[in-house]
Amino acid sequence: LQEEGYESIMINCNPETVSTDYDTSNRLYFEPITEEKVLDIIDLEKPEGVIIQFGGQTPLKLSEVLLSNNVRILGTDVDAIDRSEDRERFQSLAHQLNLKQPPNRTVKNLQEAIFASAEIGFPLVVRPSYVLGGRAMELVHNQIELEKYLQEAVEVSDQKPILLDGYLTDAIEVDVDVISDGKDIEIGGILQHIEQAGIHSGDSACSLPPYSLSSEIQDKMIDQAKSISKELSVIGLMNIQFAIKDNEIYIIEVNPRASRTVPFISKAIGISLAKVASKTMIGKTLKEQNFSSKLPKGFSFVKEAVMPFDKFPHVDPILGPEMKSTGEVMGIGPNFGEAYSKAQKGANKILRRSGVVFISVKESDKKYLDEFVPSIIECGFEIVATSGSADYIERLGYEVKRINKVNEGRPHIVDSILNNDIDLVINTTEGTQSIKDSASIRQSALRNKIFCTTTMFGASAVIDALHSAEDNWTYNTLQEINK
Repeated sequence: LQEEGYESIMINCNPETVSTDYDTSNRLYFEPITEEKVLDIIDLEKPEGVIIQFGGQTPLKLSEVLLSNNVRILGTDVDAIDRSEDRERFQSLAHQLNLKQPPNRTVKNLQEAIFASAEIGFPLVVRPSYVLGGRAMELVHNQIELEKYLQEAVEVSDQKPILLDGYLTDAIEVDVDVISDGKDIEIGGILQHIEQAGIHSGDSACSLPPYSLSSEIQDKMIDQAKSISKELSVIGLMNIQFAIKDNEIYIIEVNPRASRTVPFISKAIGISLAKVASKTMIGKTLKEQNFSSKLPKGFSFVKEAVMPFDKFPHVDPILGPEMKSTGEVMGIGPNFGEAYSKAQKGANKILRRSGVVFISVKESDKKYLDEFVPSIIECGFEIVATSGSADYIERLGYEVKRINKVNEGRPHIVDSILNNDIDLVINTTEGTQSIKDSASIRQSALRNKIFCTTTMFGASAVIDALHSAEDNWTYNTLQEINK
């Protein structure tokens, strides 16, 4: 904005985010992003316009208040924001554009929830309206878990409805960032999540470009993203989350703002999406800015979430719909395996290259062992497994050493992890009781710095990482890549 001759004023409630760049804007207010504080500052500064796209969900919630106080909002208009945020209005938008959504309902009491769950079917993702970071979101597998959630976890009422979404089992989640000047629409980037849909996007590792999606699926997502952007008359940035299941594209949500993927994509393509978007909001077209979001050829970029689990050794490091990460790192390589491997190293996760792998997976994940088991043996690992997984592996014709679950008596798997007899843990589970029963496995792996993945999609990415030998890694700076 300063480049275009404007004075810029930033309101930021988090000193950490600008502590090293406090002079970026002409003036900086460290204040809570609340209705009262923001209106006070606007009254004092009398700005020509306000940008609300760069603060996540919090400033978007102020859009109606700003509008009713005759404050000019730059970029996407308030009605378009409401159409994407309001569940019922968004549903009619999806119907209008022929977009598929997972079956969903909005409920205002327990009876409505039970009736809706019977219509949709389990498992369900349940969440309060307007949540930040997936807070209080949960995956429920039956009516007992649903009733417990509504009675203990959240308050449900006419003013505080609960959203129920059909959970797409084994779906691939994809983030698409769109940038538009109101006429021309460009795709900033397409990021394929490594963990399956249902893991919060802030906790999932993801790959740019997608590492296993066909160009046909990608083209369809681009068409859908552009049609949404056009219908909402987006000016600036928009983020869309898709899920791919059985080659069908489902739309999960649309955020008419910058998402957490914007800095990552900007570093990869060597162009600041936030800068380009800001200029579109003051009337500068994408053509005038010569914007093109082409990725450097011959490179893969992997974002990995940094978790705080090391600081809390007694917490269960299982991933779910509620966000737990506190940062992220980037791995760059000539292929997905090398980039993923570097990202793990950057996130301080130690991936041992051979040894003993412990496998205990839920029933619905056993089909993935057909491919995973021969691949992990080829990488130099011996297999230890609990009874159910061991039976399946033996039926596949591979050697496996059986080990007790914790509740089956000693010596059990936690003893082996604590004795450092295990080098890699693959542990997937579902349902409240099963998660509770297997928590000690994941906690022990965490305390002993043993690489542990709680999803089969993550386990598959580990195979790619193991095929990328550290001795052969290449190293490029972002400056060299984006020349």
